[in-house]
Amino acid sequence: MPELRNPLAPLLDRLRGRMARYIRHRQGEDVLPQTIGRRRLYILPTRGGVAFGALVTVMLVAGLNYANSLALLLTFLLAAFALVVMQQCHRNLLNVSVLALDAAPAFARSEGVLEVTLGLADGEPRPHLEAALEGAPVAGAPLAPGGQLRIRVPLPPASRGIRRLPRVRISTAHPFGLFRAWTWVHARCEQVVYPAPSGRRAAPAAQSQHGTARASVATALDEWRGLRPFRDGDSPRQVDWKAYARGAPLLVKEYEALGADERWLSFAALAPLPAETRLEQLAAWIVEAEARGERYALELPGEQLPSEHGPQQRHRCLAALARFPPA
Repeated sequence: MPELRNPLAPLLDRLRGRMARYIRHRQGEDVLPQTIGRRRLYILPTRGGVAFGALVTVMLVAGLNYANSLALLLTFLLAAFALVVMQQCHRNLLNVSVLALDAAPAFARSEGVLEVTLGLADGEPRPHLEAALEGAPVAGAPLAPGGQLRIRVPLPPASRGIRRLPRVRISTAHPFGLFRAWTWVHARCEQVVYPAPSGRRAAPAAQSQHGTARASVATALDEWRGLRPFRDGDSPRQVDWKAYARGAPLLVKEYEALGADERWLSFAALAPLPAETRLEQLAAWIVEAEARGERYALELPGEQLPSEHGPQQRHRCLAALARFPPA
């Protein structure tokens, strides 16, 4: 059965696009930190607020028609209540500072996280603030005076590369959800999307400092380093499943190769595989080498990263794969 589409959807999409361009032109590019002032705030009734307004209007018409003083009194009280709620909703977002937008790197075909940091210098606490991207789930939490709030906004999966994130909406519907006040933040924010680690080829043999090759898999000769928290892309074979069964969080076993062995991971050595397949295989080798505590170097056309190990080396190599020009 074909899905029914709202006939007004194209018109609404055009109106949203024009409004987005107008707001972007009016505000310009934001430089963080940015304090939310009155000229940046927008407020409209929610669906519940529209229903509440319709109810008050019906009560007003009925009270005037029947000259019922009690009905009119209740109508005016509810209207005054709505005005107070509108003012409180607008005030709940006023003078809140957007301190930072930070999108953590993620692997392709997996969800990411955008961390929105809000701050409040003084004043009364803000019970519920929300952050979201257009068309994405909303996340929210309270903000105390003099403190900071970090809201983790889920990001949909993306393909390999550098993803430019669109504008971020900061909003609130407190109190009672009758009105929603919001603002848009047009700050430059990018996310590094690594290639998805994939591939079954064996890693190239590790080279010792003396130039001799070592077997590609020789965990019996590796020195135990300890456990570390699970990171996205780690091999399930490295997870300490016994500790996880005892109620511990996901931990990954780390080894360090004896003799300062190192692996040279080369893009050209994977010919004639397609470029994206080579990048995914290189990403898998980098993740595995880092989990074993090995030193590794990466060689790409026009770029070479020296041998090293550690979280920074892992990020440098995976980010180089993410920036590799598409085929």
